[in-house]
Amino acid sequence: MSVTKPQEQAPPATSPLTPHRILQPEGWAKPIGYSNGIEARGRTIFVGGQIGWNGQYRFEAHDLPGQIRQTLENVLAILRESSAGPEHITTMTWYVTDRKAYSASLKEIGTAWKATMGRNFPAMAVVEVSGLIEDEALVEIQATAVVPD
Repeated sequence: MSVTKPQEQAPPATSPLTPHRILQPEGWAKPIGYSNGIEARGRTIFVGGQIGWNGQYRFEAHDLPGQIRQTLENVLAILRESSAGPEHITTMTWYVTDRKAYSASLKEIGTAWKATMGRNFPAMAVVEVSGLIEDEALVEIQATAVVPD
């Protein structure tokens, strides 16, 4: 019986900005602002849904980009409690109440992203929802991070 060896895997797609392996299928166009997949190994941190209020439950921003910036800052504050940062985030799910406002604000959202997340691009999904538990909330973000062993 003849056994054929599997073809060698392509070397991992790495980035100096993340300790994780970015999964980018060969021939696929590179995504802008997110990754299609991330492979990670280590201590896992789960961040519950965060919204755009501050640590005292007050909304300082009433526009989507402002709330996204605050929400990302909230996610990062929780990660810092476990000695983690934006480079450790492997996946995020965003829930927005207005897809059109999201699309119309991409430049401002990008500015908020760079100010908080830098050039880290986890695997992501953005979902439009009819509402969030807090009436003033325009976005909620849930995240998972992995800190390498």
